[in-house]
Amino acid sequence: MPVRHIPGGRRMSRLRRAVATAAALGTGLALAACGDSGGGVPTMTWYTNPDNGGQEALAKKCTEAANGDYKISVAVLPTDATSQREQLVRRLAAKDSSIDLMSLDPVFVPEFAEAGFLRPFSSAEAAKFTDDVLEGSVKSAMWKDKLVAAPFWANTQLLWYRKSVAEKAGVDPSTQDLTWDQIIDAAKQTDTTVEVTGGRYEGYMVLINSLVASAGGEILKDPEAGKDATPDLDSAAGKQAAEVIRKLTHDGVADPQISTALEETARAGFQADNGGFMINWPYVYGAALAAVDDGSLDKSVVDDIGWARVPRVDADLASAPALGGINLGIGAFSKHTDLALKAAECITAEDSQKEYMLSEGNPAAKSAVFDDPEIRDKFPMADLIRTSIDGATPRPQSSYYPDVSEATVREFHPPSSVNPNSTPEKADSLIVNVLQGKQLL
Repeated sequence: MPVRHIPGGRRMSRLRRAVATAAALGTGLALAACGDSGGGVPTMTWYTNPDNGGQEALAKKCTEAANGDYKISVAVLPTDATSQREQLVRRLAAKDSSIDLMSLDPVFVPEFAEAGFLRPFSSAEAAKFTDDVLEGSVKSAMWKDKLVAAPFWANTQLLWYRKSVAEKAGVDPSTQDLTWDQIIDAAKQTDTTVEVTGGRYEGYMVLINSLVASAGGEILKDPEAGKDATPDLDSAAGKQAAEVIRKLTHDGVADPQISTALEETARAGFQADNGGFMINWPYVYGAALAAVDDGSLDKSVVDDIGWARVPRVDADLASAPALGGINLGIGAFSKHTDLALKAAECITAEDSQKEYMLSEGNPAAKSAVFDDPEIRDKFPMADLIRTSIDGATPRPQSSYYPDVSEATVREFHPPSSVNPNSTPEKADSLIVNVLQGKQLL
């Protein structure tokens, strides 16, 4: 299940405060970390996002494979991505040498790279770490045309639907490139819901970005321009995206809880008696199977679940699925960057990605993993996940991403208030004002 982003307040100012504090305190900060033990085998610390133990298992595996060259110790970061980022920023701003490896949400890669917190990869290294990696995942690990993180696992969203509902509505998402209008109309016709994440957090930004990209647009024209970037929500694409959200809420097909809906809210609504369609990550299928095993969900519900690529916004344009996952960064201040590079090779190797996908349910970044018989048995939608990741569109790759995201979500929330004629324009204005320091969030 993807880690939830919780919109915080003035996140970029927090970064600046963290840098200033670190400079004032110097290296005397009390930073808990693992390091070399008495001149013996070098021990590197890998800061990971929480999971069910899959990354720790890979750390153990790669330590054993190193044959005494190094050890990997895992330090687990907080649950939500915002807190993960803040903890790492504080340490890296102090040039903490204990951060050898870190699991990074792709949206934070540009910020860390621009701040000089990541060891970039040479051209030869980049070729090795991007071989057979899906295009969407590669894009998420780049900054200013350089690979600055190693793609570890990827993620994307799919359209999940109840086969019985689709049949009743006379549509077949598995063979038709349906639009959002068609999905909404099908739900309205069958008196069912279209479940999305509409809470005021990063999951809503994921939806907005996918809608804008599917309409052929982008939230920022020039994300690498930093605080001088130009927002482009007040465009034909931005207005089309806003219209989809408006129609969801005004046509009576959105979940009544849409303004606070997270991934699990959407999953619960989809599995309810009036569930019809849902946009969500692949973890929902495994979660449904687990619910059948523990007796909390009838098997007939799982048997009724179908999957397809996310709907089109424009009938003439291919949809742009959401992109998520985790990239592996090497700390710029690590004393063991060469060893960290070797460890990263082991962690992101094809067999490691397969092992992680099977144990955690998180899709691999390498294409070949999806051809493995064990993967295809556990993930019957493996081909769709692969093509969706390959054709996915990252969220704005900006070193000021946290502010861009929060400003966008603020103006588009609650979903029921979205007006295609005014919301995109207001969002553009707020993004500019926040980036220029004229307005606080």
